[in-house]
Amino acid sequence: MPDITPATARATFAVGLEATARGIVDVLTETFADGDTAIAAFERPDGRWDITVHFEHAPDQEAVNNLVTLAAGDAAAATLVFDTIAATDWVKSSLDGLAPVRAGRFVVHGQHDRDRIPLNKIGIEIEAALAFGTGHHGTTRGCLMLLDEVLRAYRPRRVLDLGSGTGVLAIAAAKALRINVLASDIDPRAAEVARDNARLNGVGNLVDSICATGFSAPHFAARAPFDLVLANILANPLKALATPMSRQLAPSGLVILSGLLLPHATGVIAAYRNRGLVLRRHLKLDGWSSLLMQRAG
Repeated sequence: MPDITPATARATFAVGLEATARGIVDVLTETFADGDTAIAAFERPDGRWDITVHFEHAPDQEAVNNLVTLAAGDAAAATLVFDTIAATDWVKSSLDGLAPVRAGRFVVHGQHDRDRIPLNKIGIEIEAALAFGTGHHGTTRGCLMLLDEVLRAYRPRRVLDLGSGTGVLAIAAAKALRINVLASDIDPRAAEVARDNARLNGVGNLVDSICATGFSAPHFAARAPFDLVLANILANPLKALATPMSRQLAPSGLVILSGLLLPHATGVIAAYRNRGLVLRRHLKLDGWSSLLMQRAG
């Protein structure tokens, strides 16, 4: 069912450059991490960028103003406008305006672009939903780019998407490999969204989406050892998972790690090196790091 609100509160402000807009969207996305907002950036005819934040509930306007000032500066905050739009699916209204995201052979898109995906690309349709991962964030795009690189040289047989969110990485792996992929998330709503998205993309029979914390569920023991683990989470959880994740990897198994701001990557790399993994690739996009690491031997 769509998430229809009686009325949607909206805040809009303008900035100059695309790179600036992307950075501000990342900051706001990290700040509003509780699922009550949808954030998007759109280029205007004059070359400037509008950033729009849709709120499920009426926001504290002073707090939002202060946050925009911190994230974007006084000039951007001076353009901040609050308004209310009619009852709508507030997340969908934000995501429908987003252009498809290309990452190697993968293209993440909404329903409105379903018929525009080139035949030589793998389309991944993600419905508007209260779960992270539309492909527009630098971490998701980085994971998809590394996944594409891996799959051009290697065909893993046992794949895990840990912290799956919308399921975009699990769906990408399942569509490219046509094999069963395990997807897990600590949030039951996210696990449900990933399951729905897998069905939408024709791989509902290949993606097994579960709600689990860490590697505690019996599903992991039944599927391990994994040839490839995808984990787009955050730095501290990734460091905490280094030991159990290394134990779940097959010899020479690969991990793609993301959700890392650039300054945090070094600590995560060190944590996994201490568990016998070697860094193969460090991809930096929009201020975020995505890592490809491999178990030695």
